[in-house]
Amino acid sequence: MSRPRIVQNEDQIGFHWVTTAGVPVSLVDLVRSDSEPERLVPTHLEALDDALIIAAGRFGEILGGGRRPAGPEEQDLRELHRAIDRLCHEYEAALTVTGLTAGARGGQIIGTAALFGIRARLPLGLLGPAPLDGQLDDPSLGVVGGFGELHQVDPAQPGKGARWVVRTEEGRRYPATLSMLMFDSSGVNKDAALDEHREALRAVTVAAIAADVDPLAAACGIDWLLYDWLMAHRDGPDSAAIALKGKSVDGDATMIVCAAAASARARATIDPGLLELPGPARLSS
Repeated sequence: MSRPRIVQNEDQIGFHWVTTAGVPVSLVDLVRSDSEPERLVPTHLEALDDALIIAAGRFGEILGGGRRPAGPEEQDLRELHRAIDRLCHEYEAALTVTGLTAGARGGQIIGTAALFGIRARLPLGLLGPAPLDGQLDDPSLGVVGGFGELHQVDPAQPGKGARWVVRTEEGRRYPATLSMLMFDSSGVNKDAALDEHREALRAVTVAAIAADVDPLAAACGIDWLLYDWLMAHRDGPDSAAIALKGKSVDGDATMIVCAAAASARARATIDPGLLELPGPARLSS
């Protein structure tokens, strides 16, 4: 008996599903009608992992910030982030339909994919300004003493996001990151910082679905908080692979999957083709 299959090769950025007749189809449409949806979802996840390995080999130097994209590489990065956005969104939608959960494996792969997608958009100018951009002080050389705090852009509008800062006793605010608090600072209650970051990321993810929200502001708020979280949860300082550990793994995995999908949905409101399947012309190329 023939089954839906994945189309993916070394020259293709990302992949897509096709029906038994060879017609492109989304994962969520497949699981709605397939007799074994619990097999399709993990297959999608592992194919995404394979696609990330290919992307790392092809674009690793650019994604790691070693150099800027040149010539046709800019279009390749656009294709990469669009494929990642679509595939992460399909995965989250399929989990919702089937009632399956991401688990540690799902959170780690979707987290790595989201990190790749953000890093692909960054040199293209598609990420948007960081929260509080232009409102913070420039740090001087040397050790800065102060208090690590997560400051919201607008406490009345959590959808605009938040950012870690170091607030000095003199009232100056210097930019900080979750990684800095976790690994380069002393006297930090790390569990409390993680919980505060989780709360902020979940709040901005929920706020993104409000009818009156600015989709660009919502995506920007999600992206920077998610990026900060992912950078602090890499497998190592030179790795892009996300590692989830501890008692909050399942909750963190769900948070990452939901945030990545919410960002893609928000951006798709102003870029309607973002989540579309590859068209016939693309498939034949």
